[in-house]
Amino acid sequence: MDIQSVPKIGISSVVHSKHIDADHIDVMDNDIALFDTESVISLYNGPTKLEVLTVGLCLEGTGAFNISLREFELSPGLMVIALPSQIIEQRCFSPDFKGIFFAVSKNMLEVLPKIGNVLSLFLYLKDYPCLALHSHEQEVVKEYHMFIRKRLRNKEGVYRKEVVMGLMQGFFFELYNILNNHVPANTVTVKNKSRKEYIFERFYEFLVESYQSERSVKFYADQLCLTPKHLSGVVKEVSGKTVGEWIDELVILEAKALLNSSSMNIQEIADRLNFANQSFFGKYFKHYTGMSPKEYRKNR
Repeated sequence: MDIQSVPKIGISSVVHSKHIDADHIDVMDNDIALFDTESVISLYNGPTKLEVLTVGLCLEGTGAFNISLREFELSPGLMVIALPSQIIEQRCFSPDFKGIFFAVSKNMLEVLPKIGNVLSLFLYLKDYPCLALHSHEQEVVKEYHMFIRKRLRNKEGVYRKEVVMGLMQGFFFELYNILNNHVPANTVTVKNKSRKEYIFERFYEFLVESYQSERSVKFYADQLCLTPKHLSGVVKEVSGKTVGEWIDELVILEAKALLNSSSMNIQEIADRLNFANQSFFGKYFKHYTGMSPKEYRKNR
């Protein structure tokens, strides 16, 4: 049986989408994409899992969208930062909505400047993805978007890639300046990564790849050559949540997204998330949400 999952969206899938007008998006390889309102409005149909970091700025109008099933509203001057592996869903946009967007692949993030304390920023932006920018900050974002798009369109430039990379590095430093004005000071303070922070980051990388099939602490501890007790202690200390809480959060988000959008029945969803049977999935889901999968789907 071909079991569906929440659709993933990366730069390659955007470029080849039949819903996207090529005039509204500019890309470099499968690593960088800059686009505007027409692209984003037509792209998302139901919950979608990001494979990119996305930065968006609302210029006009209003919009409502979900990140990890929490609803947020966009209005002029509001910037949103959606992280890789988060589930997003378009709710509604006003007819006059206009916005600009940057998308950067996970591979590209490895070579761009590390802005501040990356782990603390991740944990903060995961819960607070929207920032109200000052007018001069909005101008900075718009200027970089416009200029990088122009460079991307210069397909004949011998050093096109190098120029775009330089500009993206500059944009990320500017983004750091903006975050420095809007998030808690300890979040953006640059510091050397500790061993415990490294362990948490590696744990999270394994988690987003495997949570649909693996829910035991031992599995993730084995991947990192640690004991379950040691991994549990590190994750709790660094993030404030246990390994089990991180696993359950992603499993429940995926289950809700599938119940919200797909035509899969509950048995198929249970199979997709590697539960022994529908009954066990139902008990697990109700334990964390207070309602059965059927009740949740009915109340959406």
